Amino acid sequence: MLALRQGLRQFACMNRRDFVASMSAVGVGLAARRSPLSLLPPAKLDRVGVQLYTVRQAMRQDFDGSLARVAAIGYKDVEFAGYFNRTPEQIKAALQVNGLKAPSTHLQPNVLESNWEQTIAASHTMGHEYITMAWIDESRRKTLDDWRRIADLFNRSADIAKRAGMGFAYHNHNYELAPLEGQIPYDVLLASTDPSIVCLEIDLYWIASKGIDPFIYINRYPGRVRMVHAKDMDAAGKMLDVGAGTLDFKKILAARAKAGLQHVFVEHDEPTDAFQSITNSYNYLKGLEF
Repeated sequence: MLALRQGLRQFACMNRRDFVASMSAVGVGLAARRSPLSLLPPAKLDRVGVQLYTVRQAMRQDFDGSLARVAAIGYKDVEFAGYFNRTPEQIKAALQVNGLKAPSTHLQPNVLESNWEQTIAASHTMGHEYITMAWIDESRRKTLDDWRRIADLFNRSADIAKRAGMGFAYHNHNYELAPLEGQIPYDVLLASTDPSIVCLEIDLYWIASKGIDPFIYINRYPGRVRMVHAKDMDAAGKMLDVGAGTLDFKKILAARAKAGLQHVFVEHDEPTDAFQSITNSYNYLKGLEF
């Protein structure tokens, strides 16, 4: 094994001519264009999560049965967008019965200004790692100064969350990417928040729907993109199941270490068949090599 490691280090330092010559000399029938790194097995996702907003109609009708169906598909992680009148203890029990974890939940900024500490405590009970802000009311984002005020609120709230052992994140839509006063509000928000405590959950579809490559934000904010929402789109901008459209998930997932990516949540806002949609997306992501 030691000899193999030493050989690989030597190959990594060789130039192309020496490498080809060496391979020929030992009779190894590899193409000259392949490097030792190409011999490593491709990576695959260990866990795939789903944003339960996708199956919200079913959750309203049969909460426990819907979680069971999600688990039966193969999902291990879920992200809540409402608790359907269940207590934190009931949510915890339902997750345990189905072998699920809920690393994140979607809430709105009003919780930051009322009972924030209680919200954090309840999130701990349900096993959340992150509390994610999912929406900003239009009345609160009319000017860039409004966005800076939101950033201040996020910074204060994220600091309290951190000291209580909870992560804090922001989930984008596409309204943040519409120019305002000559700037992009999303960029103003991210520049005005503390990157060490305000993390990002990038919704790949909503960024791409504005004609922007989501990879730009992964490059711009390395280590800060802890979560992504995985949904696809066609050339006309229609939302599709993951793998059915134009987004390059292989490229994005291959940069997971640089991004700081910890969780991937499948989502489709308006699926024709919610459970078929999350099945299609799960199968694609679980089979994807990158």
